[in-house]
Amino acid sequence: MRKVMIALALVGAASPVAAQVVTREVKTADYEFSYAYPAAAGRIAGLKAWLDADRSRIQAKAARDGVAARREARQSGYPYHRYSFDKTWKVVTDTPRFLSLSGDSYDFTGGAHGSPASHGLVWDKAAGRRLDPKAVFTSLPAFQTAIRIDYCARLKTEQVKRNQGDLSSMNACPPLKDLTVLLGSTNGRAIDRIGLIADPYVAGSYAEGAYEVTLPVTRAILGAVKPQYRGAFAVRG
Repeated sequence: MRKVMIALALVGAASPVAAQVVTREVKTADYEFSYAYPAAAGRIAGLKAWLDADRSRIQAKAARDGVAARREARQSGYPYHRYSFDKTWKVVTDTPRFLSLSGDSYDFTGGAHGSPASHGLVWDKAAGRRLDPKAVFTSLPAFQTAIRIDYCARLKTEQVKRNQGDLSSMNACPPLKDLTVLLGSTNGRAIDRIGLIADPYVAGSYAEGAYEVTLPVTRAILGAVKPQYRGAFAVRG
């Protein structure tokens, strides 16, 4: 019989926006699955519905794939290494206009290692709908133009550090379409910083891990924000 555990856990009680996490964990002979999101997201009906649907969709796929892989291993006579998937959403910031979340996931389907990935999500309180963080900008080219020089310079500094100065192994500065974008705030009132995550293989090898760069919102970045969202942003510095 499948064992399902649903729990509420306190995480960072000093931070009201991330005080609780709703977690579902499943473990069977075929697969392991874990999905969590903050209670702040669970209190918004529309966002909760999307998160629960996302959880159900991913769990169903993990179950199907695990059953099929275990059957194939048994038929082929080799050991089965149980498939696993976990995804955790956390609050980046909660401003009057936006609830911004970041997501981390890890998918293991055999092989030498699993696949980590990052995700970004924004709930627009005024419109009552979910947005990809990139959707608040007029276009990807406009946003990329506004950040590219600063982003690439900061990324290169981190690449040099991780590669101990060996420039020959460094990847080129990746395009914005390959990055996860997070909307952040230093004061909880307006979006004044942008997080840019390059997952493994995007800006470096798997061993290098993910590269995360945080940029302050500049006038150039603000100019790339769609007019209907500009009031929710603030130039920093």
